[in-house]
Amino acid sequence: MKPSAPLWQLTATQLAAGFRDAAFTPPQALEACLARSAEVNPRLNALVTLDAEDAKHAAEQSSARWRAGRALGPLDGVPFTIKDNLQVRGLPTHWGSRALAGFVAERDELPVAKLREAGAVIFGKTNVPEFTMQGYTDNPVFGATGNPWNPALTPGGSSGGAAALVAAGGCPVALGTDGGGSIRRPASHTNLVGFKPSRGRVPRGDGLPPIFLEFEVAGPLARSVHDVAAVMQVIGDGTVPPTQQIAARSRILYIPRFADHPVDPQIARLTDEAAQRFEALGHELTTAEGFELAEAVNQRWPLLSQVGLAWLAEHPQALRDGPFDPVLFGPAMQANAEAGRQASARALFELLFETERLRAALARLFERHDFLLTPAAAALPWPAGETHPTRIAGREVGPRGHAVFAAFVNATGLPAIALPCGFAQGLPVGLQLVAREGGDDALFALARTFEHAHPWQRFPTL
Repeated sequence: MKPSAPLWQLTATQLAAGFRDAAFTPPQALEACLARSAEVNPRLNALVTLDAEDAKHAAEQSSARWRAGRALGPLDGVPFTIKDNLQVRGLPTHWGSRALAGFVAERDELPVAKLREAGAVIFGKTNVPEFTMQGYTDNPVFGATGNPWNPALTPGGSSGGAAALVAAGGCPVALGTDGGGSIRRPASHTNLVGFKPSRGRVPRGDGLPPIFLEFEVAGPLARSVHDVAAVMQVIGDGTVPPTQQIAARSRILYIPRFADHPVDPQIARLTDEAAQRFEALGHELTTAEGFELAEAVNQRWPLLSQVGLAWLAEHPQALRDGPFDPVLFGPAMQANAEAGRQASARALFELLFETERLRAALARLFERHDFLLTPAAAALPWPAGETHPTRIAGREVGPRGHAVFAAFVNATGLPAIALPCGFAQGLPVGLQLVAREGGDDALFALARTFEHAHPWQRFPTL
């Protein structure tokens, strides 16, 4: 049966159904994604490494498995991209920095290896900011990535290349990382689902030095909740299959803003409307009048990666697979490394102490509520070459003013998902749902009920 839409527009789940029914083949799906990527990437600069030949071979092998009735699972034959801070064997790892010139990975990082073992067809790597330490996507090696809804604007970061290509139809799903909102905010800026798993849910190994320690996790970006859950079933420990997730009536705490931080009025309006939709679906909604719990962590959060980068600069041997020259850091990373070198042990302890205090406070909060609902980002996308918006809702903000809803989730190891909730000035807006520690599967169930009631899939015109 002929598909109802071009293959590049289908989700991973729809592709797998087509492979099963012999409506089309993995090589045909890959060719459609390669052609679409070639069409949109000159405007987006999202795909920075292409491995078409190996991908075509993998797609042929997948096709043979489907014909023989021995498919490896629901991701067998599905085209994937990998964020360029995750190792893919035989491909260069740039990490957005000239310091890694000539670095070629000898092995797959563990989540990548699991995807490959499940039959996923990996055809390239996507752009990141240098060392994935900024909330937009630009670097000295490849330059800026554009948002497919307006290529002059950023898709956010640090998984900006991953989000831009999936949103534009270059691939149905991508693997990214999230160390402070780096999956969730780009998803919200591009009309995607982005999932940040609970800490430890996705095992890591054979990767780059962890300058964010275990606060950074690997996770998927896709166009449907079902696809995200399917990826997690492969890369995550103990994830319930998507078809077994049933949403019960839940107690949702809606937090429109953190402390006095500004939120773009259009984002605030769309998130308010989304909260009302959850209530209309039968969930119990409580609106927080104020939320101060994350303030101490938000103020200190950049210190973690700054100290991590300073450590890396002094331990180049940590990159065992290739060259590393800190002299080649870009100006912003030179400044971050210096800030890390100058940081005191007391300041780092204060960050870790506030993180533990926040974790305990949120555990008490989750005794009364099942989920938290917030905007995914406080600002709409801004010009692609600028690190951050300097004003939100008419007020001046710092580098993380747009990201105030994100880092507390990483600090406490909680699972969170970003979902599309509308458009403002032609640009996507997303909401964020957060669950208690280990509540990943419950998040999927709630997210799927919202997706079913308020479908969001659409493509930009490029």
